[in-house]
This record gives sequence, structure tokens and C-alpha cells, in this order.
Amino acid sequence: MTRSWEDGDNLADKALYRLIKMLGVLVRSISRKHSTTIAYWIGDFVYKILKTRRPLVEKNLALTFPEKTQAEIDGIAHQIYRNQAENMIEVLRLPMIKTREDAAQLIDVEAARSLYVKIVDQQKGGVLVSAHYGNWELLAYCSGLLLGALTVVVKPLKNHAVDKQINAWRTMRGNRIVYDWKALREGLRALKNGELLTLLGDQSDSGGSFFTEFLGRRTTVFLGPAYLALKAGVPLFVAMCQRSAGGRYRIDIEEIDLTGLGTSKTDAEELTRRYTKTMERYIYRYPEEWLWLHNRWKRTEIL
Repeated sequence: MTRSWEDGDNLADKALYRLIKMLGVLVRSISRKHSTTIAYWIGDFVYKILKTRRPLVEKNLALTFPEKTQAEIDGIAHQIYRNQAENMIEVLRLPMIKTREDAAQLIDVEAARSLYVKIVDQQKGGVLVSAHYGNWELLAYCSGLLLGALTVVVKPLKNHAVDKQINAWRTMRGNRIVYDWKALREGLRALKNGELLTLLGDQSDSGGSFFTEFLGRRTTVFLGPAYLALKAGVPLFVAMCQRSAGGRYRIDIEEIDLTGLGTSKTDAEELTRRYTKTMERYIYRYPEEWLWLHNRWKRTEIL
């Protein structure tokens, strides 16, 4: 008997998948303005009624910004839920972005263009580190259309049906997906082929031993992006996708200095500190753009 792609999911997972499919049909049948309104309704409902992870969000914000009042913390937290709901809706609308012109209406990549050309001209590849900031999915998708195809490292979702569907959307305009457990082998191969490898570098390494400061607390950090860049001898960039006026997004990109670094674990740790500090600057300035809903400080020390 042929197995269905849904066989690994339980009834709740299948129901969630069908709900997402129906919501996708809805938001792709209306204007972006109206779909954003729906996103805000969803964000408000989760924040005010369900209160999903709200204590965690407010606690993390209060520890990171001790100078802010409770009213300010509440305001930031409320906007975080709206932004994450909007991110979800934007992912459901990805199939509507079919051309470079469609992508250009949503995202400004001019700041990244010169660095991308540099990578292509050098024919040696590069590591692009981003974070759960702004709309990271839109960053990869539209950059693939406007600049060139990317190899994107992702974590598999527990819901197999949703995972398969989202990966289908991620790759429909030329980007390639690599699961995180294949990142070392496939990532090095991609870099040696001159490709741009994209990873999220703000996640906790629950089984790792390397601690560094992140938003005022010591926590474990993955060394993967730094190790890959140093091992392959390619440049490393931090790219952050941020909301701007008129419902558009802007990509800010910075090349991280590799001066004095070799290929040892100590060098990878130092490079990780350097790009982590760059990501921190954006989060401190616009905290509502970051995904505070996940338990980032699973293993932490308050400084």
C-alpha cells in the first residue's frame, strides 16, 4: 500500500493542515490590505484571549529592557503578536509572488545587491545569517527572485503535512531547502559550488556547550554558521528583514569582519560573538520585530 504524506500526522495535525489550507485560499482571494486586517485580528485574539506564551514574552521583554514601564512592555508585546500573525499570513500569500516585479513591490533589496554581486563575482559562495526578525521567510523568498537562488537551511516542522506544504512554497521560485541535520555536509558542498547559504543564527543550542551574551543574558548559541564560513573560507553576512513604510520590507545587510580568524573552534566562537552582536543591535532598536514567543533562553545565566 502506498503511504500518504499525511500518514505520520495525527488527527489534530491533519485538521491544522486543512485549516491552514483554507485560510490560505481566503487570504489569497482578498487584497493584501484586508489580509493584514485579518492578521491583526488573529494577533489580537491570541494576545488578549488565548494569551499563548504571553507570560514568557512579557518576562523576556522585561529582563531585556528593565528601563521600560509595564505599559511599554505591554505595547511591544501586543505588536509582537500582530507582527507574527502577519508573518503567517504573508507566508500563505507566497504563491502570489510570481515575478521579480511582484517581489520588488514587497521588499527592497538594494542594500544587499552590491554584496550579492561581490559574492557572485568572487565565485566562492557566502554564508548569510539572519534571525527570526521581521519576515525572514519573505526575505529568503523574495531575495531568491530579486538577487538569485539561495540554499536555505530549515528545521523540519513536527506537522509533516504543513512542513511539506511550506517547503513547496519556499522552493517554488528557485530556492533550495536543506534540513538542519544535513547542513554540515550539504552546506559545505553548496559553498564550494559558489552558492549563498542562508541560516537563522538566533536559536538556542539546547545540547551545546558554547555560551555567549545575547540580549543581556548568557545562553547557548549554535556555531554552525561560523564554522561553515570559516571552513569553506567564504565571507559571512548578517541580513535583517524589517518592516518599513507602506507595508513594504527592507533588507539591511552587513559583512562581518573575519580579521584574525582561522578555522579552530575558538575562532568559530569569536565569529559567532561578532555576528550575534550585530543581530542584537536590530532587536534592541526594534524589539517588536523579533520572535519573542519561543523559549530562547532554555539554558541561560543572568549577567
